[in-house]
Amino acid sequence: MEGSAYIIDGKEKKSTGVSTIEWIDDTFFTVHFLGKNYTGEIISSDLEERKMTVKINHRQFEITKKHVLDDLIKALGLDKQKVKKIHQLASPMPGRILNYAVEVGSEVKEGDALLTLEAMKMENVIKAEGEGVVKNIVVSDLSVVDKGQLLIEFE
Repeated sequence: MEGSAYIIDGKEKKSTGVSTIEWIDDTFFTVHFLGKNYTGEIISSDLEERKMTVKINHRQFEITKKHVLDDLIKALGLDKQKVKKIHQLASPMPGRILNYAVEVGSEVKEGDALLTLEAMKMENVIKAEGEGVVKNIVVSDLSVVDKGQLLIEFE
């Protein structure tokens, strides 16, 4: 543990080896630091991402263990999530457009609601599968559409 680097609440910290941890069970622990004891609990953990949330003396901390390749990955720009650009939206099923949640010029991100489509007496909210700016709304409200019919064009 000595010499390891951690990111605690967004700030990088290096372990100094002046503390010890005594595990009570798989969730609770005691930290011994400079002659004082602090009670801790693991709230959540994602070992694959090297992240965990712990509570020590009623204060919550987000902790990430740095990996030796993290700085290289960041320098190469590989740490940024890829963004899918959308160019058009086609109707996923036949139905009737009840209303649009966007208008020409609206910026949309993945997961944003675009429109409500009624099909088989059910209202389906159609969401963006990427991001873009609405360039043109091809079909008007209350229009009946076929599966695959172009509804919205994006820039």
